[in-house]
Amino acid sequence: MAQEDYYEVLGVNRDADAKTIKEAFRQLAFKYHPDRSENGERNADIMKRVNEAYAVLSHPEKRQAYDAMRTQYGDNAYGQFRNAYSQQDIFNGSDVYRVFEEMARSFGLRGVDDIFSDFYGPGYRKFEFKRHGLHGKGFIYRGGFGKRRGQTMAGQPPKSFGRFARYLLQKATGVALPKDGEDIYDTIHLTPEFARTGGPYPYRHRQRDKKLVVKIPSGARSGQQIRLVQMGALGKNGGIAGDLYLKVKLKKPLLEKAKDFVVSTFSR
Repeated sequence: MAQEDYYEVLGVNRDADAKTIKEAFRQLAFKYHPDRSENGERNADIMKRVNEAYAVLSHPEKRQAYDAMRTQYGDNAYGQFRNAYSQQDIFNGSDVYRVFEEMARSFGLRGVDDIFSDFYGPGYRKFEFKRHGLHGKGFIYRGGFGKRRGQTMAGQPPKSFGRFARYLLQKATGVALPKDGEDIYDTIHLTPEFARTGGPYPYRHRQRDKKLVVKIPSGARSGQQIRLVQMGALGKNGGIAGDLYLKVKLKKPLLEKAKDFVVSTFSR
């Protein structure tokens, strides 16, 4: 399967200088701006790709890392790079946000928050950082292009490599990067009768120390998972909370338990 090439996304040569890269990004951002085109869904997908490509190629260290991976991995460079750098890592320190703010002021277009909410949907979050004389804005979103959350690509380095790259970037900038919370997995035990009818189920969220009421669908099966969005571990520094997955397990009826006990006792 063909993978992204950041240079091709922006339409620039491999040796393009910073000014050329920025100008290419400005032109594409203006061309595909949702206030100037009716093809919103297609343009949103294009702009997500363009934003990411610019965030990488406009940052000297990230561009150098990407170029090194292109030399080593060829057509698989994008997959290797995206596994090593999270979305937060990629957009931290980028002026993507500022470029859209400038367009909004210059051409009377919508504000950047409205635009990015359209592009990235509910996964979009913005953040600001102030540290050691540095001040800036950035944004993160859950579910980048090229792969879905939870998927990995063949031949990629382990996730620990991505965490290490994140650590180095954070040490270099001195900025606490947003980090999404982990997903939580738990098991709930239902009687066959309750699983058949469904209804509200009281669940104690131990990590958050709170009581939830989970809606169990009728006909729930053993092994089925119920997902509660953003009810997992909390994110850090503005990151999004993970999801909570509850695996259904059916309780055995009392008569069946007694039968199992008798069989196990007399078969010894």
